[in-house]
Amino acid sequence: MTTAAAQARYPLTQGVNPWLVVVSVMLPTFMEVLDTAIASVALPYIAGSLSASNSEATWVLTSYLVANAVILPASNWFARRFGRKRFLLICVTIFTVASFFCGAAPSLGIILLARIMQGAGGGALQPLSQSILLESFPVSKRSMSMAAYGLGIVMAPVIGPTLGGWLTDTFSWRYAFYINIPVGLLAVILISRFVHDPPYIKNAKVGPFDNIGFGLLMVWTGSLQIVLDKGQEDDWFGATWVRWTVAALVVSLILWIWHSWTHPNGLVDLHILKNRNFRTGCFLIAMLGMCIYITIAILPLYYQEVLGYTAFTAGLVVGPRGIGSFIGSPLIGFLGSRIDNRKLLCGGFLGFAACALVFGTINLDIGPYTLLIPITLTGFALSFVFVPLSTMMMATIPNNEMGNAAGLGNMLRNIGGSIGISMATTALVRRSALHQTYLGANLGASSAVLQQKSAAIAGYLGQHLSPSAARPGSFGLLYSLMMQQSALLAYVDVFRWTAVLAFFCAAATWLFKKPKKYPASSPTAH
Repeated sequence: MTTAAAQARYPLTQGVNPWLVVVSVMLPTFMEVLDTAIASVALPYIAGSLSASNSEATWVLTSYLVANAVILPASNWFARRFGRKRFLLICVTIFTVASFFCGAAPSLGIILLARIMQGAGGGALQPLSQSILLESFPVSKRSMSMAAYGLGIVMAPVIGPTLGGWLTDTFSWRYAFYINIPVGLLAVILISRFVHDPPYIKNAKVGPFDNIGFGLLMVWTGSLQIVLDKGQEDDWFGATWVRWTVAALVVSLILWIWHSWTHPNGLVDLHILKNRNFRTGCFLIAMLGMCIYITIAILPLYYQEVLGYTAFTAGLVVGPRGIGSFIGSPLIGFLGSRIDNRKLLCGGFLGFAACALVFGTINLDIGPYTLLIPITLTGFALSFVFVPLSTMMMATIPNNEMGNAAGLGNMLRNIGGSIGISMATTALVRRSALHQTYLGANLGASSAVLQQKSAAIAGYLGQHLSPSAARPGSFGLLYSLMMQQSALLAYVDVFRWTAVLAFFCAAATWLFKKPKKYPASSPTAH
């Protein structure tokens, strides 16, 4: 095919088949999301290898998230200043090089520095990829492109725990980072070959960098992540440092909003929030971040902490979610241009809420296959949430604002996810203590049921232990069972609250304006 014919057939991608662009930009995005899930599984092994406590090892995640959140809104300015393709290549290169240093780190300090570097490189990958995809297809075909993009976003956190557990158990936790190197190299080659900057990026006039806005952004995002990560350990507002950090968070956030709204060349243009669909989408994408990250983080944790599964086995059990996403993504790509996206989005949230309610019926007798169907349907439902949500919130955004909108939306999703995980973790601790108190109050020393069960267990233990140790041992086993039951009830509470949140999101989808009916594409549009 001649160059002129190729450009006539694919005018939006300068002669490159847009599906080659999809593969090129989805690779680094998949790599970035996958890395977050893999690193969380390897934390205990990182702590043991680097002589750090589990609490200190959590900074491996926190340092990455802070750097990631700071770069997300700034990605639009860097893309305009250096060119979107060049900036994407720089980010992928930084992320890949930092992955090597993470794997080779000899101490906790070195790996934290490498994770900050990795977060800075990975922060812009999602908004850059999303804006490139949206501009590579005509409006009537965007649902198909976002379906392919959503497949990578939704499946990566599912594959991550299983792959991370297998790599860590079979080789070393360092390979959880080394695996990014070949993927990053392939992404650089594909982006160099198939991605091109649109004319408005090449001819863009970029103002000076907004140092004040960037500094305020660093302060409030950093304060938020520190409070979310360490607040539970020190009883939240019971600690003086938490109150001061929250005060710094509130003040810097208000100043950042005011500065971004009034500054003509601000790092983030918040005037885009005047767009009703985008404003609604920002709210829902933050809620989606809470829902999806609560489920992804809590369900494997239940299998590990309550039922005693290994990390690898727990990853295998929740793996069918990826099968549901794999089935749902092409289907939503087909239906997205034919059915009102609000209906698809509402149905996706309702399906997710129903699955969360099923998770809220768990007990101590479930096996690896008990939740197979609801776990699979969760992935299917999420594909019906992510794609219509991304399509509708960006449908009325001009192309020259895509980068700004994508950066702001992805930042809100990450922040929503961080808040959701922190809320779920706090709820698990506190509700477990509450249920333990309630159960213990009904098991007094004179309880006939307690005495009967204790005598039965002591009779069994007496066959293996001395008679003097059998009675105390029976009470120890009963106490362990009560702790296990208390933890179970706490997980049930969290799953049910997540279902309520998803039902609320289903109702909020109707705040979107009715989408326009796009004309059928011409034979040359792809």
